[in-house]
Amino acid sequence: MTIRNLEHAFAPKSVAVFGASLRAGSVGRVVFDNIVNGGFEGDIWPVNPKYSQVAGRRCYAKAADLPGIPDLGVIVTPPETVPGIVRDLAEKGTRAAVVITAGLTRENGLRQAMLDAAKPTLFRIIGPNTVGLMIPPLRLNAGFAHMAARPGNIALLSQSGAIATSLIDWAADNHVGFSQIVSLGDMADVDVGDCLDMLAGDMHTRAIVMYLETIPNPRKFISAARAAARIKPVIAIKSGRHEQSAKAAATHTGALSGADRVVDAALLRAGILRVKGLTELFDAAETIARFAPLKRARVGIVTNGGGAGVLAIDQLVDCKGELAAFSAATIERLNAMLPQTWSHANPVDIIGDAPPKRYRAAVEAVAADPETDVVLVMNCPTGLSSPLAAASAVAGLTREGMIAGKPILTCWLGEHTAREGRLTLQDAGLASFETPADAAMAVSYLSDWSRAQRALMRTPSSRSEDVASDREAVLAIFRQVASEGRRMLTEPEAKAAISAYGIPVPETIVARSPVAVEAAAGRLLKTSEQVVVKLLSKAISHKSDIGGVMLGIATSAAAGDAARSIEARVRKSEPQADIEGYAVQPMVVRKQAQELILGISRDPIFGPTILFGAGGVAVEVMDDTAIALPPLDDVLSGDLIRQTRIGRLLAGFRDRKPADRQSIIAALNSLSQMIIDFPCLVSLDINPLLADAEGVIALDARIEIEPERVEDAGPNPALAIRPYPSGWEKTFSAGDTHYKVRPIKPADIALYPEFLARISPDDLRLRFLSPHKSFSDQMLKRLTQLDYDRNMAFVALETSTGAPAGISRLSCDPDHIVAEYALLVRTDLQSHGLGWELLRHLVNYAKADGIDRIEGIMLGENTRMLVMCREFGFSIRHHPSEPGLVEAILELR
Repeated sequence: MTIRNLEHAFAPKSVAVFGASLRAGSVGRVVFDNIVNGGFEGDIWPVNPKYSQVAGRRCYAKAADLPGIPDLGVIVTPPETVPGIVRDLAEKGTRAAVVITAGLTRENGLRQAMLDAAKPTLFRIIGPNTVGLMIPPLRLNAGFAHMAARPGNIALLSQSGAIATSLIDWAADNHVGFSQIVSLGDMADVDVGDCLDMLAGDMHTRAIVMYLETIPNPRKFISAARAAARIKPVIAIKSGRHEQSAKAAATHTGALSGADRVVDAALLRAGILRVKGLTELFDAAETIARFAPLKRARVGIVTNGGGAGVLAIDQLVDCKGELAAFSAATIERLNAMLPQTWSHANPVDIIGDAPPKRYRAAVEAVAADPETDVVLVMNCPTGLSSPLAAASAVAGLTREGMIAGKPILTCWLGEHTAREGRLTLQDAGLASFETPADAAMAVSYLSDWSRAQRALMRTPSSRSEDVASDREAVLAIFRQVASEGRRMLTEPEAKAAISAYGIPVPETIVARSPVAVEAAAGRLLKTSEQVVVKLLSKAISHKSDIGGVMLGIATSAAAGDAARSIEARVRKSEPQADIEGYAVQPMVVRKQAQELILGISRDPIFGPTILFGAGGVAVEVMDDTAIALPPLDDVLSGDLIRQTRIGRLLAGFRDRKPADRQSIIAALNSLSQMIIDFPCLVSLDINPLLADAEGVIALDARIEIEPERVEDAGPNPALAIRPYPSGWEKTFSAGDTHYKVRPIKPADIALYPEFLARISPDDLRLRFLSPHKSFSDQMLKRLTQLDYDRNMAFVALETSTGAPAGISRLSCDPDHIVAEYALLVRTDLQSHGLGWELLRHLVNYAKADGIDRIEGIMLGENTRMLVMCREFGFSIRHHPSEPGLVEAILELR
């Protein structure tokens, strides 16, 4: 579906309630009373053939009898009546409804009947089985919640009606207001992604909070979440954190890619802050909505109580926070202004008698420290100073909750004495917390959200220039495996595949018998002190489990004996398993190397994932791994490493030199490129990958494929996040000028001011269908930060200057059937063929993406565009509902 017609649900001017009732205690009575008593100022029409009046208002028998077209229908009738009511409303002209009724299921066919009734007119349905919809700024409470919410600027999306009503109740006593509250119910039509798309552009919504139980359409969800999170904070609770993962796959990676870790990775890449508790939703929203993302969140603490400062450090460390290390100049500045008894460190204990002047001086000094990113100011009540006076002093230093552009968080401990100080801070726009734990959590919100925003802004390419890959060599290996009807590659095959993508592996000789093992060992022992002998069996994936790996072999005779002993153990433990031979390779001894695991797995919801962590035979016991969604780049791979404990060990300790971090990142990027290139990849496991100062080397590898999909070409359509489509870059000439056209990147927001300055006001009016004098930063972000899935845009740059010359854009329905296009060419470059080339490029992309039809909406006076469209083969017709507009339609299939 799409967000078309959802505006009727999110900003209705009239409501019809089907099933409105006089019967006390009935859902129809409660819903109707909530709408009337809530103060909704639009038309309210009860519909029920049983009554002539409900609550003093004329009651209508059916939709056709209504005196007008309701923007929104609210349906609380028996399940079997709902499809007919939806059909009647659609015929009346209504385009959205909230279906509170439960019992419309796939099994009884009523759910599909309802959707079939809605489809012809793109009628939108919230529900069924929902508590309802609440729009506090419109004083609309279209549901059976026990109370109305106060107006505010936070939107709430909940997949649980019970959680929604509980949060409404909690918010009432905590002075939290809402712009929208949507109980999503069974999500037969409208889902989380639709609502995120809608709320991203809602000027009344400053932040979005979500309670999620499931993500039914992950690609649509991530696309919508990324679009919304680029503009405003999005915070989520996802329940089921401790649910056991699905049955282990054939590799360690499959066993470790638990569902909740993948949810973490997905929300991170979507720019969403994930929290654990319900009240944290609003604390986090209030905190991060105040500030821009931070590169780091090193905290400087100012307090008049040493104990409070120590407690704050404990809480900060518990939340994985980072304490600032003050510069020498900052310490000198504090020495000059504070009593000799101050702490001379962070936290800055300014002593219990600190007057307002001392608070002000210390906070200014800490905020000016170059090693400090966030300032936490604390106050403990004493008989020697006033908490209110201290609060006033701190408040007077700040502007929009910051000093020198750095966030200021405050914590006035206590209740009776501290209350006035906290109110003063809050009135000044400062984030205020009651306990050190709350303040430390606020720092973690800022830190985690900033990390998510950094991940959000990355746009890795579908073809990494840093990965030396030989796709044809790997394809040949996969074809051979598929021709034999196998899913699992042998170890030599797997190593050859990863080696083709630039991951170093030791030389491996395949020997078919113990005698051949002796010969292979003899050859390798000429250059290596020892060798390793490993079992080769397509039936046994984890060789170590049955003693199929023999290390540290110094002679060729011992190597032959090792092969015979492996064979004996296999015959005893796995008598049915075929032994195809043995892999003989040099014994790699790197005493200071860390054992790592790298892998690829498929999540049933989010598709391909990449794993990194501590490797070796005890990988499951160590459980030190992190997961990311591909595609990756250097920054995202580095972030993945940092999420693990072993990531810190790789930085070096004691006598161990730091590992070659760039080599590890390159290996992760190689796996990312492999899963982009090969949709047939089911799982991949490199364990161990040795990493030290000399680089990395993969000692073992396993790969599983789907034989029937070997010929499927990349980019992998199962990726939850589409990579930057580098294959759609090209150069061309128009007139006497040479251009490069490429997909738009987030960094291209910097190109827009120059581009728009060279377009006439009339051309802007023709493009945007109304006069545009300026473009907000929010709008420019939406134009340049794309998902390369539903939204695509190309920019043409003058090759000689790099100046932007034109932009073409495609916005597709999530079902990828119809897409709307738009085109804008610089005024001074029109009539030279540039627009034609941009449109041709856009149409070629749409065809390759499987889109059936593209449409454009334009003013009837836009004669140049209309002429070009006709020449290109578009059919032109008047817009069915908007006088003065025309539609240009090009069928692609």
